[in-house]
Amino acid sequence: MPQHPEEGYQSPLSTRYAGLEMQRLFSDVHRARLFRELWLILAEGQRELGLPITQLQVEQLRAHTQSVDLERVNRLEKELRHDVMAHLKAYATDCPDAAPILHLGATSCYVTDNADILIVRDAMRLLRARLVGVARRLSAFARAHKALPALAYTHFQPAQPTTLGKRACLWLQDVLSDLSEAEHFLQTLRPLGSKGATGTQASFLSLFSGDHEQVKALDRYVTRRMGFERPVAVSGQTYSRKTDSRALQALSGIAQSACKFSNDVRLLQHLKEVEEPFGDAQVGSSAMPYKRNPMRCERMAGLARFILNNTGNAEDTAAAQWLERTLDDSANRRLALAQGFLAADGLLRLYDGVAGGLVVYPKMMEKHLREELPFLATENILMQGVLAGGDRQMLHGRLRAHAMAAGDRVKSEGLSNDLLARVAADPAFGLGSEDLEKLLDPRDYTGRAERQVDEYLDGEAAEALKGYTEVGAAEADVGV
Repeated sequence: MPQHPEEGYQSPLSTRYAGLEMQRLFSDVHRARLFRELWLILAEGQRELGLPITQLQVEQLRAHTQSVDLERVNRLEKELRHDVMAHLKAYATDCPDAAPILHLGATSCYVTDNADILIVRDAMRLLRARLVGVARRLSAFARAHKALPALAYTHFQPAQPTTLGKRACLWLQDVLSDLSEAEHFLQTLRPLGSKGATGTQASFLSLFSGDHEQVKALDRYVTRRMGFERPVAVSGQTYSRKTDSRALQALSGIAQSACKFSNDVRLLQHLKEVEEPFGDAQVGSSAMPYKRNPMRCERMAGLARFILNNTGNAEDTAAAQWLERTLDDSANRRLALAQGFLAADGLLRLYDGVAGGLVVYPKMMEKHLREELPFLATENILMQGVLAGGDRQMLHGRLRAHAMAAGDRVKSEGLSNDLLARVAADPAFGLGSEDLEKLLDPRDYTGRAERQVDEYLDGEAAEALKGYTEVGAAEADVGV
């Protein structure tokens, strides 16, 4: 056994990545307090609907919803081998007058499943706020660089130019898609409510002497006190584990978007066009003092990979449930849900920090454009040669030969691109150096990119974000 706390394992999700608020949501003490609040809600609902529960009992329960002694609960669980019964016995000890009516008609999943729904709801709300923050960062970046020409790449090979702002809109569009998915999840999320041991509400029907309307009223009461409009319509002992799968699928979407962004920045940092923020005292490499490694983006990619692979846990659990329930979901859900949300929180904190501190090098972007524009401008060169009196088919063949020779010079000899000099020296084209230079303004090759940025930011993006004006900036980056 470890002799000191530091000798025991600590999850990096807590020590390095996730923020304090997300850690609080998935903490043992928060979950235990939710158990007690749910037991209080059940008692209050039953009293309101006519069961013999006194105001004194309710007040005693209310007075002890927050005073959880986890050490005592842990001792009781070792004795009872049942986590909910340990919490229940500890609460009953704190509230001796209310002990006889605690957990009346309920099964363990009344507190465990409803508590999980509350935790997941609040965790998704926190991620929603972080997505809004990232979207605002990307929107500002896109606006600032909407007209800055950049060499675009397909297959990571030079392609027609774009603008840096347009590229940022691609990142933003993915994030807004994730925001939409998070919002949909929250709008369609429902708690278990009060359904009983197998979902038939038989115990509650017995308590209310066969009055179905009272049983339904209790279900609605519990649900509304939890902050929801309605519970799941039908259930076994638990809510459908497809809900957990939907949650982790939403996190997977976030991971996909964040990983794509991080990979793009890593490629751009290699090209020396865009870099993630780098601290004044930051060390890039223990061996190579000049290194400025993209460690934040690499960390994003690593966390994203964990989240993507974690999705399968919830999918397998949902698929493997037997009839009204089986307990093989429990241990897996304790890991998969908490770790998924903690990792997503860390990922979005990183995303926000990187997106808010990107460093742009326009001169390097111009250099790369200048190196490739002679090739990219060949169609315009061909058209100008035809307008100067040349034969299109003949000029196409000569231009192809010049381009191949210039490309071989660049790749085989490491020399500059001399395509324009070759064309200027070829009398068949009738074009001088000045004529050709006029064809090399990068802005002439970015199409509608600049206008697309304005149209997107003022249109779909603004529409997607307009409902979140009250969402403030969340803490960004990570501790290490």
